[in-house]
Amino acid sequence: MRVSSQGVTVVALLADPDAPTEIAQGMARTLPDRLADRWGKGRRFDVEVVSEPFTVGTEEPHTLMRRIMDRGSAERWDIVVALTDLPLHVHGRKLVVDLSHEHGLALLSLPTLGGMRLQTRARRAVEEAVLSLSGPRATEADGPPRSQPLLAPFVSRLAPVHPGQVGEEETADLRYVISGPRGYLRVLLGMVRANRPWRLVPGLSKALAAALATGAVATVNSTIWSLAASLSTPRLVIAMVGSVALMIGWLIVDAKLWHRTDEVSREARKRAALYNASTVVTVGIGVLVCYVGLMVINLVWALFILNSRVFASTTRTPLDVTEYWTLSWFVASVATVGGALGSGLESDDAIRSAAYSKREQERRSVLQDDQGD
Repeated sequence: MRVSSQGVTVVALLADPDAPTEIAQGMARTLPDRLADRWGKGRRFDVEVVSEPFTVGTEEPHTLMRRIMDRGSAERWDIVVALTDLPLHVHGRKLVVDLSHEHGLALLSLPTLGGMRLQTRARRAVEEAVLSLSGPRATEADGPPRSQPLLAPFVSRLAPVHPGQVGEEETADLRYVISGPRGYLRVLLGMVRANRPWRLVPGLSKALAAALATGAVATVNSTIWSLAASLSTPRLVIAMVGSVALMIGWLIVDAKLWHRTDEVSREARKRAALYNASTVVTVGIGVLVCYVGLMVINLVWALFILNSRVFASTTRTPLDVTEYWTLSWFVASVATVGGALGSGLESDDAIRSAAYSKREQERRSVLQDDQGD
């Protein structure tokens, strides 16, 4: 690591566009003071945020570290911490962080931090990485400096993090990886968080319009009244699960969101399964949000439009709170099926943009180009 004169260490946060850049910009406001307080001895830290798609075309940590090293050598940076929202794999394990104390570099995969309190966890991880890289170099016998404190931001009951194997020819000299079912779950939640599933709701404008129209018509349909009044709670649950599953499946199939790999290795299959699981959960959360919204809108519409005497004469059931709730619930399921058909009017690009993070969109675009070639 190069050491600046005048007691100032220049730290560059090299972040992929979109969510990683937002996270880097959020921590950059307080990071210099926090680093200075923790280091002491009068050292100051200057933090710069550089938004660049440094992961385009590769997910290989060794290649990414070389890219980061080449990028840092062209600037007057003492330390470079790279942030990406892609899940990175190395030697069959999910990479948390790679560090090179010799070159003052760190590569952090944000999905391994999980889906909760991401900003706080990312800030703590970056702090520990910078402090580790700012420390004195260790001898070969001593091992990398400050290696044990670096575990602190990652260790919890839900995330078994441990040191990982580093090859002799690799740029990194210290690595932490995550493994096991709990680690898999944490990475999955982190990938879903990076995709930001709530963006799927405005991204399905045509599907929502079709669902709202279907719900408005169904609410004033006497046959729907009779069906809703006769359905038991288990059947209403089955209707809800079936309609939501139909919507999820239709979106994934119609927009070609399912990830397929031509590689036959076990690691490639596990990676594809992880991407597909994140897609299902991301789309599922978005569809459930739409479903709840439809229930609320249908309930308000029913309260406004329905006549209790007409409803009672048709169904032989008084229109009370239970019937309003049951009708809105059933109509939401019917409307969701209509929304699934309406989603066919959406462009595939619009759905992908709503369902995936920017890094994931670029990754899949590169894969499609490679398969086309």
